[in-house]
Amino acid sequence: MDSKTRRKFLRDRVNQRNGLIVPGAFNAMSARMIADLGYEVAYLSGAGLTNMYYAAPDLGIIGLRDVAECTTRIREAVDLPLIVDGDTGFGNAVNVYHTVRTLEHAGADAIQLEDQTFPKRCGHFAGKDVAPLPEMLSKIRAAVDARQDENFLIIARTDARATLGFEAAIDRARQCAEAGADILFVEATESLEEVRQVPKLLDRPQIINLVIGGKTPALDASELAQMGYGIVLYANAALQGAMLGMQRALGALKRDGRLDEDPDLVAPFRERQRLVNKPLFDELEKRYTV
Repeated sequence: MDSKTRRKFLRDRVNQRNGLIVPGAFNAMSARMIADLGYEVAYLSGAGLTNMYYAAPDLGIIGLRDVAECTTRIREAVDLPLIVDGDTGFGNAVNVYHTVRTLEHAGADAIQLEDQTFPKRCGHFAGKDVAPLPEMLSKIRAAVDARQDENFLIIARTDARATLGFEAAIDRARQCAEAGADILFVEATESLEEVRQVPKLLDRPQIINLVIGGKTPALDASELAQMGYGIVLYANAALQGAMLGMQRALGALKRDGRLDEDPDLVAPFRERQRLVNKPLFDELEKRYTV
């Protein structure tokens, strides 16, 4: 699927507002697994990249180079539409312009920008704060101006719910839409009533982020589709599953002193080779060996 087709598909799919489940990836292999399992869209999680690449918390530690490199690796591995977490844009509006150009070139199909101050924090952490609204609006305008494909989506996320309250968060989201954002993301809503109200109060497609163990009530995607959400984001489900899998496999090895091909603990050797596309490389080797 070429970039124009991917981006048009993503825009149309989100505009259906029927609760599309989008899992988060943290590297090329996790994106490959998302594609292999039949998901339609993947999301590069800034928190996931930070956790898995640096073994550090989501506290503004990664930079544009980290995100661009990971975007490129994922794009080489899969042709799914890819939403990329751009944090706060890595600077001011001018930096956002450069960030959008860089990530669109790297293979992103949408960028998420948020209104936190630096250093940004996971949306479900305490202690975060938001930048003045004019600063965020200038970033959204810069992002719109920077994109080269009109179907490259600009996602405006506000973290104002935690510091300014729900009504202020809704107002910020509305103004981001007026500045040109294609999708709105009110992060860390804290009650079922707030979850229900967001799609009623905002006229652009919505993302809801279901952080496992986080502040937002967990609901089935079918319920969220009925409410009108475009995307049901599980940004770090794969990450938390991978962490548990590693703990179990390595814990068994530590305990028992050996580890066999137990399907409850490890993927079989043949499955591992399938997922890294070894048969293709075998065929290439045959084709080009003199």
